[in-house]
Amino acid sequence: MYSVKEIFYSLQGEGAMAGRPGVFCRFTGCNLWSGREQDRSSAACNFCDTDFIGVDGPGGGKFATPAALAQAVKSHWPAGHGKPFVICTGGEPLLQLDSPLVEAFKAEGFEVAIETNGTLAPPPGIDWVCVSPKGSAPLQLTRGDELKLVYPQADARPEQFAGLAFEHFFLQPEAGQAGAQDACIQYCLEHPQWRLSLQTHKLIGIP
Repeated sequence: MYSVKEIFYSLQGEGAMAGRPGVFCRFTGCNLWSGREQDRSSAACNFCDTDFIGVDGPGGGKFATPAALAQAVKSHWPAGHGKPFVICTGGEPLLQLDSPLVEAFKAEGFEVAIETNGTLAPPPGIDWVCVSPKGSAPLQLTRGDELKLVYPQADARPEQFAGLAFEHFFLQPEAGQAGAQDACIQYCLEHPQWRLSLQTHKLIGIP
């Protein structure tokens, strides 16, 4: 059984894939925060700006089989237009995303991406791995396509991750924190291994 908060079709707003159309499959639950405001101050990821509680979002629900979920995701892709692309996100998608579901996505023709906090090992077959470290939570996933660090974080400094085996390194300003964008710009200018990522979907007003 897979619990999904929402499924929707939009443009990727962040990082190396910014601007690419994809179907977002947002799984319920996270291992670094309960999602409840009363627990935020003690959470490893206390700056999260995403609602991942429950299954009441658009397209959300409980799916009994991998095939059922893969078909629900496929129904959001415009038929006959290129290779389908799914972004598995959360919360923390690797609490639920498993090999049978990856295989079901592949059977429907999908290229599969994940956005994860990196504390859990992924199943094989994922095409694009984006890791976003959170606070002092230890990484199990230390290689992939993209490392996207919300900045600044006192317990997660860019220099801790600069030597890891990722192709792309991004700093993304913490939403709502005064001066975060300027701090990201300055750090990227001083350390050109890093690139600036903005939440462009919020800037242009799409999901």
